[in-house]
Amino acid sequence: MERNKIITVFGATGAQGGGLVRAILADSNSEFKVRAVTRDANSAKAKALAQLGAEVVVADIDDVDSIKKALDGAYGAYFVTFFWEHFSAEKEIQEVINFIQAAKEINLQHIIWSTLEDTRNWVPLDDNRMPTLQGKYKVPHFDGKGAADKLFVETDLAVTFLRTSFYWDNFIYFGMGPKKGDDGKYYIVFPMDDKKLAGMAAEDIGKCAYGIFKKGKAVIGKTIGVVGEKLNGNEMAAKFSSALNKNVTYNNVSPDTFRNFGFPGADDLGNMFQFKRDFNEDFNGNRNEDFSKELNPELQSFDKWLSLNVSRIPLD
Repeated sequence: MERNKIITVFGATGAQGGGLVRAILADSNSEFKVRAVTRDANSAKAKALAQLGAEVVVADIDDVDSIKKALDGAYGAYFVTFFWEHFSAEKEIQEVINFIQAAKEINLQHIIWSTLEDTRNWVPLDDNRMPTLQGKYKVPHFDGKGAADKLFVETDLAVTFLRTSFYWDNFIYFGMGPKKGDDGKYYIVFPMDDKKLAGMAAEDIGKCAYGIFKKGKAVIGKTIGVVGEKLNGNEMAAKFSSALNKNVTYNNVSPDTFRNFGFPGADDLGNMFQFKRDFNEDFNGNRNEDFSKELNPELQSFDKWLSLNVSRIPLD
């Protein structure tokens, strides 16, 4: 099949975008070819994508003209922002405004916007169950993206809204993996009580996004939530214990305790886990394992992900 539909992937060297780039390149029968956007074409990750066959271009999502150049001639685009680079929901919203302004001038046939819920629809700012952060958000890294959804809705752009789940990769990179306590035992810590946490391999988000692009017009205007598996803390601890051959216990703490752990973003993540706990049925109900598997037949379970990544999980 001729590969003539260009998908411009922002965040191509990140977890989601990188997964999408590799999914397209790995499909020898794909109708798409991929344009990988990075700020540094000389980075190791960018060079690796180029070696796989991606067209690598440099763009700055703070510069509309730069975005337009990256989109020129493309069939579709994957738009994603990265809150943890700057911790600013306001900046994320501005980045989306830049995406939209650039996209309006390009005849894109399909955009995927990687988004999350605006938690203020469940917990208004005057609801003191959880603290208000950055002046006007409850979970800034959710709310900025969720608020930006309506900016897309107000346009006539062909958009699918992709709602992601907790990255199991956070157990490797975000310091959330099992930690040794003073008693010598290992613990994972969440303020989730016995509620199930929707999670997935970050790579699988990109693969699911590829499945959405393949569905095309059928999913434009739709909101699709993706997930690998939904597990509570005790279930995850048991699977960690088996994979690591160490006794791992789930330590359920209060959201307020988690918010006060002191690492950058602890208040945001404490609020996030509280939202997922308190509105578990709403959040998990918007993420369907069967449809995620349809989009990505290689979708990993937590056991599968652990089997592939156990050696990468840092232990004290």
